[in-house]
Amino acid sequence: MNDLKTELNKMSSGFCGEAYTPGDTGFDEARAVWNAMIDRQPAIIIRCGDTSDVVAAVKLAHSQNLPIAIRAGGHNVAGHAVCEGGVMIDLTQMRGVEVDPKARVAKVQGGALWRDVDGATQAHGLATPGGLISDTGVAGLTLSGGIGWLRAQHGLSIDNLIAADVVTAKGNVVHTSANENPDLLWALKGGGGNFGVVVQFEFALHPFGPEVMFAAPIYAVEDGPGPIRAWREFLAKHGDRVSSLCEFSTAGGEDFPEEYWGKRVYTLACVYNGDAAEGEALLKPLSDLGDMVVDFSGRMNFCDVQQLFDTLMPAGDYRCYWKARYLADLPDEMIEMAMKNAMAAPSDNSISSLWNFGGATAKVAADATAFGDRSMGWMYSLDGVWKDASEDEVNMAWSRDGWSGAEPFGQKGRAYLNFPGHGEDNDALTRATFGENYQRLVEIKTKYDPENRFRFNQNIKPKT
Repeated sequence: MNDLKTELNKMSSGFCGEAYTPGDTGFDEARAVWNAMIDRQPAIIIRCGDTSDVVAAVKLAHSQNLPIAIRAGGHNVAGHAVCEGGVMIDLTQMRGVEVDPKARVAKVQGGALWRDVDGATQAHGLATPGGLISDTGVAGLTLSGGIGWLRAQHGLSIDNLIAADVVTAKGNVVHTSANENPDLLWALKGGGGNFGVVVQFEFALHPFGPEVMFAAPIYAVEDGPGPIRAWREFLAKHGDRVSSLCEFSTAGGEDFPEEYWGKRVYTLACVYNGDAAEGEALLKPLSDLGDMVVDFSGRMNFCDVQQLFDTLMPAGDYRCYWKARYLADLPDEMIEMAMKNAMAAPSDNSISSLWNFGGATAKVAADATAFGDRSMGWMYSLDGVWKDASEDEVNMAWSRDGWSGAEPFGQKGRAYLNFPGHGEDNDALTRATFGENYQRLVEIKTKYDPENRFRFNQNIKPKT
């Protein structure tokens, strides 16, 4: 193979980024991602400064017949942002956000984090659905759906994606919108990073914030499922305005009463998708469901809400394995299983959650986006998080066993592809999740990436 840096310079006379190959100062830092379990060695890491750099990087991969991994936030638990022996395109210097408050549109570069978007849009009292952790990359979260605090009123991140600029497998820059290359926009709405490097997203914005109502009453698992059952019934009435999850974790630190330190608890975390004062009154009953451990409910700044979960899993500090499954419903038996699994977690850092759907998320037709069927009522996720490599097996088994145990309550084998474990279920899980949309995605993949250059994802293989 020719010297990759020399070949890269041939692809662009104005390359303004940086390139690292094994042995270079900065190479190891550049290949490190959020999950400490991931340890891969790309042939070259190309940190791009603009779209022309991305074009050069893609052309290099094509000329050398190398696969491409794409790093935005580097937050994917399977480590799809970094590859072994291929070209790693690093977008972390491309984080610009441009807001048009009159048109209510944000143009977001492909390497942006959700905190970049939230800060820029909230300056105008606007928002678009993002994730729950602010240092998550916009690209990775969006391309596989994007489940966040505004889903009740405004749907998933993909439901607000109105256009994008994409560098395809041969280095062409393609604009996609409802009127221009609409097949590609459809595929980006849930189809993952299969179709190219998205260098710019355009999102619709909505008036929201800066003050919002966040409810977070916390109950002890040992006190039983009563509050969860009441929460479930509450959301059946108000799920069109309340985005919520019941998160199981371990109490600790000065924010909790000392008598609960080390005990399993659950938080009925909610964001009201509307006026803060109205939400405060509506959500108050969730704090009156029994003896609480503590209550973190209150009105707060939306950007602060978006960062509340950041400290749970700092980048590079923990080994992680996450799985999630869509649920058709949430019967008592599933609640009891989730509580049992929470009590059995081998690491105090692990969390598991029951997420509600409905509202605007459920109103999108199955064939309107690549994401597919929206009839799931709930989702169950198990986030194994631990420190010591000697504990890998037991923690991964906890996540997988809980995920498998929930299958009888699942929705046709479908799963949230942003929580894919380490990708070991790729083909079967991808086919089941896309369902009737899968063959259409194969056609679009074949059109834009016939050689499967973009394969580090929940991969959709092109026709051969």
